[in-house]
Amino acid sequence: MSTFLYRLGQTVARHKLRVLVAWLFLAAIVFGLAGAIGGKLIDDFTIPGTESQQGIDTLSERFPQASGTTGQVVFTADSGPVVDQKAGIEDRIKAIEKVKHVTSVDDPFASGAVGTISTDKGDALSQIQFDVSLTDLPPETVTEVEKAAAPPPGSKFTVTLGGSMYTSTGTSISATELIGVAVAFVVLAVTFSSLLAAGLPLLTAGLGVGVTLAGILVVAAFATVSSTTPTLAEMIGLAVGIDYGLFIVTRYRRLMAQGLPVAEALGQSLATAGSAVVFAGTTVIIALCGLAVANIPFLTVMGIAAAAGVAVAVLVALTLLPSVLALFGEKLRPKPGSRAEKASHAAANPRKTMGAHWVGLITKVPAITIVAVILVIGVMAYPAKDLQLSLPDNGSAEEGTPQRTTYDLIAKEFGPGYNAPLLVTADVITSTDPIGTVNKMADEIAKIPGVAAITKQTPNPTGDLGLVRVVPDWSQSDPRTAELVQRIRDQAPQIEHDLGVADLVVTGQTAVAIDVSTRLAGALLPFGLVVVGLALILLMIVFRSVAVPIKATLGYLLSIGAALGAVSAVFIWGWFNGPLDITWSEPVVSFMPIIVMGVLFGLAMDYEVFLVSAIREDYVHHGDAKHAVTSGFISSARVVTAAALIMITVFASFVPEGNSTIKPIALGLAVGVFVDAFLVRMTLVPAVLALLGKRAWALPNSWDAALPEIDVEGAALVRHVEEAEWTEQHGPVAVRADGLVLPSSDGPVRLDFGVPAGAVYGVEHPDPMLRSALGWALAGRHKQIDGTLAVLGSVLPEEGDVARAQVRVVDVPHPADDLVGVQRHLQSVLFAQSKRLLPSRRTLHWAMVQAQRWIEETGAPPTGQAEFSRRLLGSLTPLHRRLLGLSAAAAQGPKMIVVIDADADLGPGDLDRLEAICREYAHHSGAGIVLIGERLGERADWRGPVLLEQPVATTEGRA
Repeated sequence: MSTFLYRLGQTVARHKLRVLVAWLFLAAIVFGLAGAIGGKLIDDFTIPGTESQQGIDTLSERFPQASGTTGQVVFTADSGPVVDQKAGIEDRIKAIEKVKHVTSVDDPFASGAVGTISTDKGDALSQIQFDVSLTDLPPETVTEVEKAAAPPPGSKFTVTLGGSMYTSTGTSISATELIGVAVAFVVLAVTFSSLLAAGLPLLTAGLGVGVTLAGILVVAAFATVSSTTPTLAEMIGLAVGIDYGLFIVTRYRRLMAQGLPVAEALGQSLATAGSAVVFAGTTVIIALCGLAVANIPFLTVMGIAAAAGVAVAVLVALTLLPSVLALFGEKLRPKPGSRAEKASHAAANPRKTMGAHWVGLITKVPAITIVAVILVIGVMAYPAKDLQLSLPDNGSAEEGTPQRTTYDLIAKEFGPGYNAPLLVTADVITSTDPIGTVNKMADEIAKIPGVAAITKQTPNPTGDLGLVRVVPDWSQSDPRTAELVQRIRDQAPQIEHDLGVADLVVTGQTAVAIDVSTRLAGALLPFGLVVVGLALILLMIVFRSVAVPIKATLGYLLSIGAALGAVSAVFIWGWFNGPLDITWSEPVVSFMPIIVMGVLFGLAMDYEVFLVSAIREDYVHHGDAKHAVTSGFISSARVVTAAALIMITVFASFVPEGNSTIKPIALGLAVGVFVDAFLVRMTLVPAVLALLGKRAWALPNSWDAALPEIDVEGAALVRHVEEAEWTEQHGPVAVRADGLVLPSSDGPVRLDFGVPAGAVYGVEHPDPMLRSALGWALAGRHKQIDGTLAVLGSVLPEEGDVARAQVRVVDVPHPADDLVGVQRHLQSVLFAQSKRLLPSRRTLHWAMVQAQRWIEETGAPPTGQAEFSRRLLGSLTPLHRRLLGLSAAAAQGPKMIVVIDADADLGPGDLDRLEAICREYAHHSGAGIVLIGERLGERADWRGPVLLEQPVATTEGRA
């Protein structure tokens, strides 16, 4: 990874204008599509498969007049009972009914109407039913409803409109969010001591966020996207985008201060900081996509959209930002003697920094630090026990908005349940009296404890589906309303039996919200297990340790507890409601914990990698665990502090002006990042590592061998640079094996040899396991135990992808292939070795012709091409089989060919013929050829160097 990013950085530096123009062109296209076809955003919190959603689907199909969105209207008399204004109010109702898409408006004065007049007789409540969903409701329809409902001059009543028809379907950027960006600019300016360097990450991150938001609007034209999704993507994308830019620019300016040229500094910056950015971004993306574990569509869409924002932020940090850095060139190089230049050498003066004093303090008696941090976070997490979750309703809308004003008025004058009606539907197709059956069903439901009123009961126009509107005693977020829903569902079989109805279902938006909250609560534990398990595995791979992942994961859980505790203290207990502009005291949105867990997981791993990788790097080089904690902390504390401050500022800026859904998420993330960065990563982690000492870096050998390598510290870059320096000093070679250790039947074997470019080289060893391991190691497909192995300038195993593209292996055909024809065998070999799905006819033809020519050069009788292609593999001699494999490898144009067991079963003189053909091919193609065999040295006329090796003594399984 690091060497790929190193080459990417240098490529971007060379083509900086092209990269910049490409990004601007991409942004223009996405912005244009968003303006032309951008869809609407809607809070459609539904879950296919739940009972409530099945009821909604049934209404849409069989009772469309009652399946659209709704509005609420409250008529309030200026004085006296509202019934005195009956004539004027009914005129308004008739006017509203004439508006397009309005299917019905309840008459509060109709005979049999229940609960439509307030207890003090001063207010009348009516519901407006539309025939389209909120997404399809034209804005002009709402405007026409407002005009129709407005009382004429001289009327003695007022009208208040609200309900779902006012739900926002867009997103916006508030002033406080811009303040957050401004604070981030100040932090960057202080960190870099340069306004120019501070502004570039903000500009590039802003462009990335813009592309993400425009892309979400384009997707909204084809799929349902909640109005919270863009805000969430904006918040996360902006925070990580600025942070990733900070990491790369910090490393870039350090390297510039050391005198490196622009292209080299960019290459090394991306190889080191860029590798960590890729890892950190990947963990955030995986965690956000992991929200699909809950199997809730709207939550999955939110997670994928936010993950897309993070992916764009990573791409911006790796391509757009470097192109801009290269464009400004020398202007970003710190001046000699400047604070930025001195900061690049801070680690060399550990006693002169604030970080040095802090790490010395917390590691002096690490046990006390650990206990103190756990106690502090435990106190912060305590309020989480009272956390209540629910989906938002109009009670959490901003004060002064029509839906909030109407909600508060209805709750006060009629009762909270009138804002949370339930719909009960049942199949009455077998009834001969649909109206009577529905009335009886309403009477049965009204007897259930917790039902405040039945405000509507009617069959659909075709008389096969009954609908009952049930008003509970409590609001949507009250747990007792969920209990009422369950009671109705529990009694459904009895009602169906007594009345002869079928499929009695509790539905409506309130029931949907309850079902969604229940599903989310059930998904929280599985998602948590996935995240925790992922953290353990990823960190074990990165740090090659058991203790470090366990410590990091437990720290993450502490951060989650503190974040949820803060949200509960503010939104449930009511702390700091005024300063934070929180105007409701109801349960927070149900998916807040799972969102916070997913996002904070990625960010926690981000800080863990940047801090602990520096500590581990020092430990690997010096072996002093205590010194490694101090040195690693000092070298990374400044950038981690700046990154955390930016994250906290960006997240906190969404709290005052965010909607009811985003406020608790933003607060939870802001507090979570603060706790994770400053209390966990920069206090608890150094103390734990200091307490464990060398035990922190222990990993069983079997685990180490089984785990894949992920280079987030740039170790591969160091080896790549060392190899480049060696090549510059000694000249290019095809293979350099320096202390290379490979497995054999008798234990690890050490090999030291070099293969000149374009040469034919022989390597001899009696052990077949080592011969096979060496052949596949040279091709980048087998990891060595130890030592340096460079093939064609690429260091293995880190740059194995390059070797795999340039090296081909000729292996001994399996005996099972003896009955396969020559052409079929060549096809299978080319299919296995080439990147194409099927080898081209030209490649296959070249391999066939070349194999036939080489075989005939060995003295075999000539044959026609058609006859040769049909010959069975078993009819060929061992030498001819080698030449067949050699032709398949050569047809792909590699820079090096490795022949394993080149001398196996070859007769006298065959090895000479094979060598001659290899030398001829190497001479004409310039490719190197390595022959690996058991008895190459027995030939007196061998003209290439032969390496003879025996097993060497080992220590702890290593040569």
